[in-house]
Amino acid sequence: MRNDLSDLPLRKELKGKFLRDLNPSERLFFLKKAKEAILLKGYQVSEDLFHFCYYSTLLERFRNIRPHLDEGVLRFLLVEGKKEVEEEVRAHEARLEETKLTVPDKKGAQFIEYFTEQS
Repeated sequence: MRNDLSDLPLRKELKGKFLRDLNPSERLFFLKKAKEAILLKGYQVSEDLFHFCYYSTLLERFRNIRPHLDEGVLRFLLVEGKKEVEEEVRAHEARLEETKLTVPDKKGAQFIEYFTEQS
């Protein structure tokens, strides 16, 4: 496997963000979302694709948080945080829609491989 960004339009810091911020099950969700976006939706490999998958993963994290009914402040923070993450997902998805391809991006497999590697 190649740990190489030379053919990918991504900053190296994004891999660190992926490894640092997401737990193993969230990384799998991210990769699944990326495969769907590339193969089914025709989205191009880009930083927008990374952010679309990253924020979609954070949105899934929000969905899995179940605050107790009596924790009003926590519920408020979760709702507001979820709204902000939903806005990020929509913004990146809109940019991806503008440049989507009719066939899957040839760099898609390299994108998935790059984020699958642990170093």
